[in-house]
Amino acid sequence: MDILGPFPTASGQRKFLLVAIDYFTKWVEAEPLAKITEAKVQDFVWKTLICRFGLPRALITDNGRQFAGARFAEFCEGLNVSHHFTSVAHPQANGEAEVTNRTLLQGLKTRLDRAKGAWADELYHVLWAYRTTQRVPTGETPFALAFGTEAVIPIELKLPSARIVGFNEQLNPQDLRANLDLLEEKREVARIRMATYQRKVARYYNSRVKNKAFRVGDLVLRRAAVSRPQSQGKLVPNWEGPYEVVEVVRPGTYRLKELGGLTLPRPWNSENLRMYHQ
Repeated sequence: MDILGPFPTASGQRKFLLVAIDYFTKWVEAEPLAKITEAKVQDFVWKTLICRFGLPRALITDNGRQFAGARFAEFCEGLNVSHHFTSVAHPQANGEAEVTNRTLLQGLKTRLDRAKGAWADELYHVLWAYRTTQRVPTGETPFALAFGTEAVIPIELKLPSARIVGFNEQLNPQDLRANLDLLEEKREVARIRMATYQRKVARYYNSRVKNKAFRVGDLVLRRAAVSRPQSQGKLVPNWEGPYEVVEVVRPGTYRLKELGGLTLPRPWNSENLRMYHQ
């Protein structure tokens, strides 16, 4: 889940976009909002996600205050939904949302080169196109993986496809049941494709990017520009610390504690850390 904006102000003073994408199907939901508050995020998760699709196993967000507050934490805990945070100042860790955001932004830009303030109204056309387009990781459309059959799109009515021409009202219930019988097989094939795709992406990334590696017990400095309030300006040190590495969350991501013993609340990516030399 992620936040986009601010955009040019649309009707209702809306200038932000709250986006959620399902990890497996790639189904995306998005809502234009005037302000992104903790209450708005909770309302979006309940009405748009849970009431339509059921409880998610986990939510992955960045460290924004709209996601990191006590109210939202209590809401997730009450529903037994795990809430995971990406590394501070490392949005690439929330890869699903990042890729989707780029797609949505490109779609909006393509449709809104002139009528900038109409982006909120055009959003639903972009979402429709995204949901009914085959995604590379799965080889399927989000619509098909979510609902078990492909959506009928407007172009099929103007230029009738084989399924439109061959539609039989008496046989349709039987065909739909057959689609549902094949749904689990389709999803399993999509899982295999996605795992293969992710391995390829990981190999490509690892061949180009060399993360700094730290071990538990190492002393590191943390990039100050990431953690300090903007009001402090540029005349403060660029690095702060030292901190001790207390856990390797995954390669390139670490949990830190102050030398006084207080563990920092979020993991940190190695891009924002460097070794401390006494």
